[in-house]
Amino acid sequence: MKKSVIGNIAALCFAGAAVLLAGVSCAKQQKVVRGENEFEVATVRWADWGEAYHTGFPDKAAAESGIDISWRTILNSDWADKKAVLLAGGDLPDAFLGEICFTEGEVLSNKGLFIPLEGYIDQYMPNLKKILEKDGTMRALATSSDGHIYGLPAKKVLRLNVWNQMFINKTWLDRLGLKMPDTYKEFQDVLRAFKEKDANGNGDPNDEIPFGAGYANSVMFFCLPFGTTVGTDGTSMMAVRDGKPVFLPVTDQYKKGVAWMHECYEEGLVDAEIFTEDGSIRDAKLMNQIPLVGCAPGWTADSTFGPNADQYVALPALKGPDGNRYISSDPDHAGFSRYEFLITRACREPGKLLAWADKFYTEEASIQNFYGSYGVGTQKNEDGTYTVLAPRDGMSSDTYAWVSSLRDFGPKYVGDDFNAKIKYEADSGDAAKLKLNETMKKYAVPAFPNVSYTIKQHEEIRSLYTDIGAYVSTYQASWVTSGGVDEQWNEYMASLKRMGLDKFLSIQEAAFNEYMKNNSK
Repeated sequence: MKKSVIGNIAALCFAGAAVLLAGVSCAKQQKVVRGENEFEVATVRWADWGEAYHTGFPDKAAAESGIDISWRTILNSDWADKKAVLLAGGDLPDAFLGEICFTEGEVLSNKGLFIPLEGYIDQYMPNLKKILEKDGTMRALATSSDGHIYGLPAKKVLRLNVWNQMFINKTWLDRLGLKMPDTYKEFQDVLRAFKEKDANGNGDPNDEIPFGAGYANSVMFFCLPFGTTVGTDGTSMMAVRDGKPVFLPVTDQYKKGVAWMHECYEEGLVDAEIFTEDGSIRDAKLMNQIPLVGCAPGWTADSTFGPNADQYVALPALKGPDGNRYISSDPDHAGFSRYEFLITRACREPGKLLAWADKFYTEEASIQNFYGSYGVGTQKNEDGTYTVLAPRDGMSSDTYAWVSSLRDFGPKYVGDDFNAKIKYEADSGDAAKLKLNETMKKYAVPAFPNVSYTIKQHEEIRSLYTDIGAYVSTYQASWVTSGGVDEQWNEYMASLKRMGLDKFLSIQEAAFNEYMKNNSK
């Protein structure tokens, strides 16, 4: 259950509301009296998996630090309402753990609630201080647009170049005597065969869906052979070309890719409901008892096709019309994060709490906080490697890791070679993703990084992208289903410019340049 980065639009919309709350938050903040070595840490969880996530390394490290941590666990489904109350002056904890808690816009709009940490890092966090001195990406992530450090960054255990990717039904290929496609044209031929023959073997030659919607941007992934290397949903379809940021929906690669997808749609190779179905209908198709979908994008085969996962394999990076092969790669968002630990004004002794958090910045801490403590989710081997233990109680590997650890959230740091030190008892979940990563990473191109915006930039991007994103989506659906991209392209570009495309791109370029400057210091 790998969760993608929260989209810009949703994140920025809340930032606007947070600005209104900031003026009253400090005045109404309730002071909760805790003992000298007692601290409350709030964190948000995707589901109610119990309290085992902190009873291993986090609590043991706190005991070694001479402090006691009281955990305030909040379900993501309840977080929006509770967050509004807290920002308006509710009962603040000493700290928030996990980037899921606040977007950058919310942090910068409520700076009166969060203390700058750079001075404390020098005094109380020797592990992080060394990391920031040697790792430009961590330094760039830690540094907010105003130059302060409000949240601690993370470099996660699962080091990947590949983000989401395409999966194809290998059982269908074998049943029809087809080889794995190598080029985008061969892929189109395979989809034709899926449509015209009884690929799933149920006697009905008309129920197969050659390409269907998955858990990623289906248009951008279908058009990947043309270079539509979309990253996470937090980059507003930005990419990097020749060292400069670009907006993919205005590139020639996008235009040609959409024209090809329309050709396939006209042949019935793309699900006719791809732009109209809801999530429940999509899931029913992907996980039907008799497989119906030949190819779709997602995180892993098991997370995309569920009980049918054993029939699907990763689609190789297809050779496109320019002779190149492309994948979706977004290592900054997949492997790094910012604002993983924030100290509030309610904390009386930030140094003690940060000294505890500094213990998280080691290999041993990071793997335990990602998969589970030693003896529960992991073990340390005599040769210096680590083993991720098989899940218990019938859980999937990913769910068991979330139950047993902080998983994606909280401070972490491992070296680039850390994957080589990990062994997996099970061959699913992260183990499967790492194998796929090894075969595909050579096709990765630079992705738009996890940049930092100023408050003004946040507000402007939110306003601009609301119209730009909706306009792009409308034309995308129309062009795939009805065609006309070549004839309407000039009008489309002119309309985007009237909506403020140039201003949108100038903001993205300024944030990109500031990020690169912080990275190179």
